[in-house]
Amino acid sequence: MYRLNQFIAKSGICSRRGAEELILSGKISVNGKVIQNLSTKVSAQDLVKYENKILRIQDFKYILLNKPKGYITTVKDEKNRLTVMSLFKNSFNERLFPVGRLDKDTTGLLLLTNDGELTQKITHPKYAIKKVYHVVLDKKINLDNYQQIQSGIFLDDGFIKVDAIKILPDGNGKELGIEIHSGRNRIIRRIFLFFGYKVIKLDRVLLGSLTKKNLRRGNWRLLTKSEVGILKMN
Repeated sequence: MYRLNQFIAKSGICSRRGAEELILSGKISVNGKVIQNLSTKVSAQDLVKYENKILRIQDFKYILLNKPKGYITTVKDEKNRLTVMSLFKNSFNERLFPVGRLDKDTTGLLLLTNDGELTQKITHPKYAIKKVYHVVLDKKINLDNYQQIQSGIFLDDGFIKVDAIKILPDGNGKELGIEIHSGRNRIIRRIFLFFGYKVIKLDRVLLGSLTKKNLRRGNWRLLTKSEVGILKMN
């Protein structure tokens, strides 16, 4: 037997907290009856629906991709542009979703999974999952601008402060490492654009405890059980 919110989370559509919200809002039915009681328990034989969609407990898959340039981070695209899903060539029966976004021109680590609870943990800023990027600018960064980025700046959608920033050696002042956990759209590019810099290259090199070690651009691999466990503990 499973608590209803646990069953919903194991179906992969959302986290347990999200499942509680679905239950309380009357969007979940069990064997044809709308259920709003959070203490309800169900078995794998019960017919659980989210609106009209039948929910089933899934085997979770966790795939780490070293995203190449030129692919958008979505499952489908109305304009028929290349998506990261095309890199898997129907390797999985499960319906996987990208965790967060990397824009078309950004490369590096991207996690894909059908585990809604882990997706929530990685994408929500309050969990502060570490994300580190290698940035290459079109010109040497000014020291005053560098210090302002360290202290935080105000963009049109509010204040933003990176977790850490470092000018990389042998990069002629144009290459930096940035740690940030904000998921705001194109945030790193906008930080530098604020000061008049163009980002020539943006590569995510660290995601939580995961690195690009032995993972060539465009390739992917399954996470190990220990890697998944560490991500869930963070």
